[in-house]
Amino acid sequence: MAKATILSVEQTEKAGLFTIIFEGEGVSEFDNFYNKFINDAERSKDLQQILTQIDLMMNVRGFTERNFRPEGKMSDNVVALPTYKNSLRLYCLRLSDSVLIVGNGGVKTTQTVQQDPVLNGYVINLQKLDALLKADIRRGYVRIEKTEIIGADNKEYDI
Repeated sequence: MAKATILSVEQTEKAGLFTIIFEGEGVSEFDNFYNKFINDAERSKDLQQILTQIDLMMNVRGFTERNFRPEGKMSDNVVALPTYKNSLRLYCLRLSDSVLIVGNGGVKTTQTVQQDPVLNGYVINLQKLDALLKADIRRGYVRIEKTEIIGADNKEYDI
């Protein structure tokens, strides 16, 4: 188990983008994803498409369900970008049409994410965080308001 904290990445009138950082890591999961592919000649174009899609959602469309590919179980909020033909995946927690937590990701080379231990690990981490957030929301410790996750700042989650 590792401790993770939710960090705000960007806020607009339309949406709030968040990520997670694990204790002892100097870089967030979203930054890890970005850094893996920004200088990859084969994948940097795919990365730019994902970043453009996020920017469009942040400023125009919001994080509506149709913008994502379901990746977890029916009972969780784990989704992936992109939804078009592209093997690069960014795994996220879609908490509402205006709140998204971006995690890590990679190149999907298997038929299912469960067949790739690294990608499946990213999904499992987000599923654990999703369950913990849902429990905190039920207890009233955390709430989603407009583009914010109220009560989760400076809180550590055991993932």
